[in-house]
Amino acid sequence: MVRVKICGITRLEDARMAIELGAYALGFNFYEKSERCLSPADAWNILRKLPAMVSTVGVFVNWDDLSVIALAQSLRLSAVQLHGDESELIAARCARVFPVTKAFRTDDKFSLGELHRYSSACSFLLDAAPPSAGSSTYGGTGQLANWKLAANAARKFPVILAGGLNSENVGEAIVAVRPYAVDVASGVESRPGKKDPAKLRAFFAEVARASREQSS
Repeated sequence: MVRVKICGITRLEDARMAIELGAYALGFNFYEKSERCLSPADAWNILRKLPAMVSTVGVFVNWDDLSVIALAQSLRLSAVQLHGDESELIAARCARVFPVTKAFRTDDKFSLGELHRYSSACSFLLDAAPPSAGSSTYGGTGQLANWKLAANAARKFPVILAGGLNSENVGEAIVAVRPYAVDVASGVESRPGKKDPAKLRAFFAEVARASREQSS
């Protein structure tokens, strides 16, 4: 079964529904320019009410390692996702304390060599390329990742596929890429930060269907 990570959690009711539907992880975004950014206090108000067995992931963009570790420890997060241009050294330092997912954009500059360099990461999230040349956008664009590049990576590494996924395309994505997990935010929302129950249910149902077909 392909795992599902629901990212951009901003409300307790959304977190609980995602858990009920079978999410393996919830993502909490601390990137200041994101429409789904949470303050540490708001994040804690959700996190402290969740079951202990739920994997909670902090999403950080270009923070230094000490700041990532300090906030992740204070919020008792399960793991951290480095979604910017963090160096191998920062990833390695964070990995001494937390499991690290390193995110990459599947643009023309992406290569498998990038993943080999980040040997301390336990998984890699592959996202869409920025919507325009020179863009500093990190995630949340609604654009699709390069599935061909992602499929090549998934043959060698634990890949979490992100980028424009929804109930209409996630089945095709799973067949094409065969990822360890899929990551979704905007594809299950009624507006940024507010998950839509019907879209969530449809997304999980399609992941389950595609996973069954893949394993048969």
